[in-house]
Amino acid sequence: MTIKSRGKVKYEKPRLVRGMKDILPHDERYWEWIRHKVFDLAKDYGFELIATPILEEKGLFIRSIGESTDIVEKEMYSFTDQGGSSLVLRPESTASTVRAYNEHGMVNQPQPVKLLNYGSMFRRERPQAGRYREFHQFSFEVLGDDQPVIDAQLIIIAHNFFKELGIEPNLQINSLGNKESRETYKKELADYLKPRRNQLCDDCKKRLLKNPLRVLDCKDSSCIELTLDAPQIIDFLDEEDHAHFTQVLEYLDGMEVPYNLNPRIIRGLDYYSRTTFEIWPGENQGKAQSALGGGGRYDGLSRLIGGRDVPASGFSVGIERVISLLKENDIFVPGKKSPDIFLAQLGDVSRKKALMLFEQLRSKGIKVIESFSKDGIKPQLEIANRLNIKIVLILGQKEIIDGTILFRDMESGNQEVINFEKTIPELERRLSLAANNNGVKIRHTVKKPDEPVKKS
Repeated sequence: MTIKSRGKVKYEKPRLVRGMKDILPHDERYWEWIRHKVFDLAKDYGFELIATPILEEKGLFIRSIGESTDIVEKEMYSFTDQGGSSLVLRPESTASTVRAYNEHGMVNQPQPVKLLNYGSMFRRERPQAGRYREFHQFSFEVLGDDQPVIDAQLIIIAHNFFKELGIEPNLQINSLGNKESRETYKKELADYLKPRRNQLCDDCKKRLLKNPLRVLDCKDSSCIELTLDAPQIIDFLDEEDHAHFTQVLEYLDGMEVPYNLNPRIIRGLDYYSRTTFEIWPGENQGKAQSALGGGGRYDGLSRLIGGRDVPASGFSVGIERVISLLKENDIFVPGKKSPDIFLAQLGDVSRKKALMLFEQLRSKGIKVIESFSKDGIKPQLEIANRLNIKIVLILGQKEIIDGTILFRDMESGNQEVINFEKTIPELERRLSLAANNNGVKIRHTVKKPDEPVKKS
């Protein structure tokens, strides 16, 4: 944006776009820890990563999510590009995953196909705590299998994810049945709501005409109260869908996964059928009815977007909401492992040799940190001390001439001159000794984060 002042053009200082968020370095540990957990679970349960593009055709989401949903009507970022194509920034990832599954012939692979999608989504919602217009989700999707055990295992994966983060998951579960039973239920629900239409919020008055199910998804307190005595969809399931849902619950009971039957769980997307569920924060851990994630079965989605009938089920989790809850509940999240070594240098010739040594140490898996732009030894030692590093390697002009390097123990202050060629073996010996003294076997590979500990 430009501002004219006395004939001169001044440029306004750029600001963050409303509803967006910068992810700053002090939050990196949260993002890395969650990513570790997600990818570890994917590996444990046999899921493979799929990365779909942020830009998709607009029609994909109109057909899949539904024209009467808030996402399509109010929230999608859509535009026409220079070639005349109608595009959107993806508001969710499931439709993209199914599109990729169809387009790349994954139906010909051994079924089911298990996929993990991880990345940014975009919705122009009203900005509020834990909700942004660009947000990040991960989703676990299983395509090509209609068995109830698939739904149950996906719920178990979601349950395990939150438990391992130190969050007590509150599972809310329902069944939407098949298309025919839903249509019968919609009529019954509409008949119940029509005499009470004037008590609905303005949005729900429109939803009543387009899709009465959406009224159950409304967060307005008056609409919630009004529908407490409404007919429940569980009573309209046919025999096959009722048996499917019963089996899902039996699997959860067998695994001792607690749940609440909740007839209001319909999700905000039209493609869901049969099992639907949401994960809310546990008691005293967060705002009630604030979903951290959710999902269910979407057997008809593939056909909706032009593919063949493919049974499928999945769930997604909002990462920003999880991070917000971790902070709110003061749940400890481990940061990066501190570097083992600080590499200090003095003088241009020493700096060149230190650059080479740094790369050699890194290639051996030894965590090393430096501050090559600093000239004096004192400021470099101050950095090492601030980072609580135990061993500092020092290369100065004398060491370059003598072919040596100085080992400094930061705890005792003792220094020892070592032959430069023996730097790496000596470091490995000392690091191994230090680790053994602490009762830990030394490993220079990337360490998985520790389990969460609630701060007292």
